Amino acid sequence: MPRFSFTHSIASRSTVDLRKLPLSLRKTNLARLLARRPDGIFVAPFEQGEIGPDLFRKACEFGLEGLVSKHRDRSYRAGTSPNWVKTKNPKHPAMARVKEAIEANVRRPY
Repeated sequence: MPRFSFTHSIASRSTVDLRKLPLSLRKTNLARLLARRPDGIFVAPFEQGEIGPDLFRKACEFGLEGLVSKHRDRSYRAGTSPNWVKTKNPKHPAMARVKEAIEANVRRPY
């Protein structure tokens, strides 16, 4: 079975730290780096416009955990950021574990 890898960004190239660059420029650097890439490695394209609901619906149909949306003009920042939005598939097993943890915490808050 063929294997594929979709990559979306690059944090450094050689000794240059690219994290302060906006996502759009990090993707450009990654595309250049992978211009002669091996088969099966792809740079994930930007999806723009009003495709969010359709894209999310397809992600759920494929059984994916969800989607992460990012502002193309923002730099990389480790950890939680208001510039990255995660939308989870409510039917994915990961959500069941989250719900179980919340319910357990409500029953025994301390």
